[in-house]
Amino acid sequence: MAQLRIAVIVGSTREGRVGDRVAHWFVEQAARHDDLAVTVVDLTGYDFPATYPAEPTASIRAFVSEVGRADAFVVVTPEYNHSFPAPLKQAIDYAYDEWQAKAVGFVSYGCGSTGLHAVDQLRTVFTALHAMTVRDVVGIDLLAGEPTTQCADELQRDVGVLLDQLRWWGLALRDGRAARPYVS
Repeated sequence: MAQLRIAVIVGSTREGRVGDRVAHWFVEQAARHDDLAVTVVDLTGYDFPATYPAEPTASIRAFVSEVGRADAFVVVTPEYNHSFPAPLKQAIDYAYDEWQAKAVGFVSYGCGSTGLHAVDQLRTVFTALHAMTVRDVVGIDLLAGEPTTQCADELQRDVGVLLDQLRWWGLALRDGRAARPYVS
């Protein structure tokens, strides 16, 4: 069976962000699984326009292509003011059909809340895009430090549960899309 292609999307573009380190930590955990092919899609690597253009730019096309290639996603998101970052919403909106009938998981972080307010809002967005969000989340409380300094056993368990759910849904949806095109 072909590996499940998971795109890990780094949703923060702020200078001094923690998201790239959180994503790197998550990718290290996921890389231990031979049945997963994990790539990082860091939004700082795309030169998105300030306004939505009439025609997609090269950066938009490159991002949409990455989304299209993936079987499933893990969105690494901070919580800013009880929501997720605007650049993440902008990027999500550049793709549409490419999200459909694919599984989405979340690794969130914040101070005290572990980013769950952002995840709740992202679930609504991805549901509107006909994506399947998995139930469990890896939530990181930055007040306790970065993932490498927190309770490793608990976070490892959370990563395992997230990957199990993402694997099940990702494979089921990939097989379903292969058997019958998704109709929205």
